[in-house]
Amino acid sequence: MDIRATHTILADETVSVSELKKSPSQYFTDHAIAVLSNNRTTGYVIGAEAYEALVSLLSQCQQKETFHGAFRPTADRMREITASGMALLQNVSSKDIEKLGQYSK
Repeated sequence: MDIRATHTILADETVSVSELKKSPSQYFTDHAIAVLSNNRTTGYVIGAEAYEALVSLLSQCQQKETFHGAFRPTADRMREITASGMALLQNVSSKDIEKLGQYSK
């Protein structure tokens, strides 16, 4: 019986170590890319802007007492969420804003 261990990959994209060595700069993106060696995750590659955002978020979380999160959208999904939010904000009415003000009291 062949039992194979399952390994968690916390990224939507993967690259082998050998491919990463050929052209590393193309993998520094706005989302995490899992680096695989022998089909096992050995690390993750992200761009500077994404890393800085993560460090900032971690710093903010450390200042709070608790933080629970499991939301890991892809970069494309984040762009969709942002565009949707912008459209909602552009179409908000004065009446909607007044309703929100009632909830904050």
